[in-house]
This record gives sequence, structure tokens and C-alpha cells, in this order.
Amino acid sequence: MEDERLALLREHIRDVPDFPKAGIMFKDITPLLAHPRAFTTAIDLMAERWAEHRIDAIVGIESRGFLFGAPLATRMLAAFIPARKPGKLPYLRDRVEYKLEYGTDSLEMHKGSLGPSSRVLVVDDVIATGGTAWAAIELARGQGATVVGAAFAIELAFLGGAKRLEPVPHSALLVY
Repeated sequence: MEDERLALLREHIRDVPDFPKAGIMFKDITPLLAHPRAFTTAIDLMAERWAEHRIDAIVGIESRGFLFGAPLATRMLAAFIPARKPGKLPYLRDRVEYKLEYGTDSLEMHKGSLGPSSRVLVVDDVIATGGTAWAAIELARGQGATVVGAAFAIELAFLGGAKRLEPVPHSALLVY
């Protein structure tokens, strides 16, 4: 039987058919964010799952990864480091390009955000194909950090994105 805390989260995920295009069932997290108890529960569960890993920094992926990453960093007394789309960071940046189904995209992080002794948890709202999470992991590694794991609110397991992250451990609160 599902933990009642996970059931609370699940009841605050809205299915939106045919978004962003026909045939896709979008998992909308905005009802979860709007429900203080559900959102707090999500952050609590993420923190519990990674509490024993001595996390120094949370790398939050733009933009919805910020919504989970920043409060998680506060809860875990860790730094919050944003991984952003190109052109959003004002200072010197490292960049990793990654492949999409049709084309490429990039993520950037300020140079010197992490050091060789940093133990990092990458955080995003959803893992689908894993490309964006992989890029964030590579950015952290490029700065010498140890990536302890990756945490997500939702995993779309049928898309196989978690496999792309191996051998980095990952967790998702809800798996579809």
C-alpha cells in the first residue's frame, strides 16, 4: 500500500491531456505547489531520502527544478546553485550542450560555483529522457564536484531517462 504522504502528493498532480502536443499526458505540478501541506511534504520526503549523504550543494535545473531545489537546499543547509539556460547568468559560465530528440540544448552554471570537495545533489521537477539532468551532472563534475545523486518529484519511467544517468543514484517521489 502506498505511503499516505505519497498519496497526498499523487492527488495533487493534475493530468493534462494533449499538452504540449497531441498524444502527451502532461503531469502538472502546479496543484502540488499551491497546496502548502503537499508541497512541504514533497520537500520533506526529498530531504529524508538524501539526509545521510552529506550534501553540500543542490544544483537546481531551470526553471521548475528551482521550485524544489531552493527549499530543499534550505532544509538540508546546503548551497543552492542554479543550472540555467544560456544567456541567463551574468558572470563567467561553464556550459554543457546536450542532445534532444530534434536538435541540441545547453545548460550553464557560474564558474567556481562548486569545488572538488563539494558533494552535490541535482534536483528537477521531472525526469523524462534524462538529457537535462545529465547536462547538470556534467556541469557539476566539470567543476570537480562529486555528484552524490539526482532527485526528482516525478519520474516518467516509460521514457527511460534514469538509465541515462547511470551510475548516478536517483530518486523520484512519484513514478509514472
